[in-house]
Amino acid sequence: MDHGTDFWLSIGELQRAWAAYGHDLLLHDPGGRGECLVRRGELVAPAAALDLVLERYRRWVDDVRHDDESLLARVRLRGPERDRCVELAREAGVSANHVYFGSPVMYGTPVMFGTGADPQDAPPVPEPPRQQWDPPVVVGVLDTGCDPHPWFRDRSWFEAVPEVLDADGDSGQDRQAGHGTFVSGVVLQHAPGAVIRTQRALSSLGFTDDYTVVAGLRALRRAATARGERIDVLVLTAGCYTTDDECPPLLREELAAWPDVVVVAAAGNHGSARPFWPAALPGVVAVAATGEDGSAAKFSNTGPWVDAAAPGVGVTSSYVRLEPGGGRSFGYARWSGTSFAAPRVAAAAASARGEGRSPDEARDLVRRHYPFEG
Repeated sequence: MDHGTDFWLSIGELQRAWAAYGHDLLLHDPGGRGECLVRRGELVAPAAALDLVLERYRRWVDDVRHDDESLLARVRLRGPERDRCVELAREAGVSANHVYFGSPVMYGTPVMFGTGADPQDAPPVPEPPRQQWDPPVVVGVLDTGCDPHPWFRDRSWFEAVPEVLDADGDSGQDRQAGHGTFVSGVVLQHAPGAVIRTQRALSSLGFTDDYTVVAGLRALRRAATARGERIDVLVLTAGCYTTDDECPPLLREELAAWPDVVVVAAAGNHGSARPFWPAALPGVVAVAATGEDGSAAKFSNTGPWVDAAAPGVGVTSSYVRLEPGGGRSFGYARWSGTSFAAPRVAAAAASARGEGRSPDEARDLVRRHYPFEG
């Protein structure tokens, strides 16, 4: 079976594609070992570090945006220093605003990374059983949202986080739109008694950034606290590369605040062994994609940091489609990518937590049940 294509766009081509929609992204160290994509001229700092950053770089600061709820600040530079944001962030001990690629990342045809440039129409699949586990097991999903698909809308726990289907205003569905509804459907198929809580952090164009991801994680935690819930499993389907192949410090510090949560992340669809963050963090279950024969898909990232592998080629799940005139229809689609392997592993972790296993036991179980043989 063909597990993918050998043709995908480079990070530089991604930069140019997204620039067409007005996004000012900087390709750092193009073609080099430290190649990564960041938002040009932006630094991201915890609120407590903002004064130190401003003291050091005030003469170059153009604008500061605060998020009082998530205790984050985004500092925008001006002039030629905008192109030095990676170096300036490192010197100040904060983060450049790294760009995270959704998985799969898609733009037109053929596919950028991996298979499934478009989610293909798929025949209906049975609705997951309407179970309700006691005690509840909560799965947090950081993605593009989750629409009121029939699989979800009548469940007692469901709260819609509507997808943005046409962010670019071209009267057509964006390539990544529907992704979160699809991912949540994979979780529900394999953990039908779980409670799914969705936070929108990934754009329908297929990317996000440090600031948005960390703010989204903090919003998930705040919402769980307000409900009196505990998040048991977290699914992350986007990731980034960095110039030093180390996790962005802000993301690393945020995930350290989730010690009792099984964090599951897509390994990425770039056919690379280069560390992809947050998947490559110790303690995070990094998931590669396999095809029907059980071997790694060509598009899937691999490497010693990958922990598990699950089916990620031709996965079928719930989907929302933009109709002419702006309406929405609900159905099913077939898609491929490590994005759709990760929620399957997350569902197994949720089942383990529902059986009373500890987070460490759940991590060990999913690694054994979905072994990566790279």
